[in-house]
Amino acid sequence: MGAAEPDLYRDTWVRYLGYANEVGESFRPLVPVAAVWASYGVATAYVTADAIDKGRKAAAAHAHDPGKATRVGVAVADTFVWQSLASVAIPGFTINRLCAASLALLGSLTRWPLPVRKWATTALGLAAIPVIITPIDR
Repeated sequence: MGAAEPDLYRDTWVRYLGYANEVGESFRPLVPVAAVWASYGVATAYVTADAIDKGRKAAAAHAHDPGKATRVGVAVADTFVWQSLASVAIPGFTINRLCAASLALLGSLTRWPLPVRKWATTALGLAAIPVIITPIDR
């Protein structure tokens, strides 16, 4: 038996574009807000491209099915909603709150200068990304 063709949006490096906003959130203390929003743009483009790809695959798989339009619509909506939550909203919110809390705690518990606190917060946010996305990817 031949191996299944890898899914570009789930089985390759392209998958990590869906987590661009987590990197943006981690760097929020150090970069302009526009850079953070741009990272959300990259993640949203990934989610949209994956949804379109799943719609095309559903259309090809159900080419002669009278309910084709419904199946394609469900495939697109399901992928878009799932990826929006699993790749953008939930991890992005989690990293945002983790970084905000750590910056506040470092401000009240240490005498570190602000730039050091910001870099420590960014490092914590980046370190948390694999912990957050690994269960979602499984």
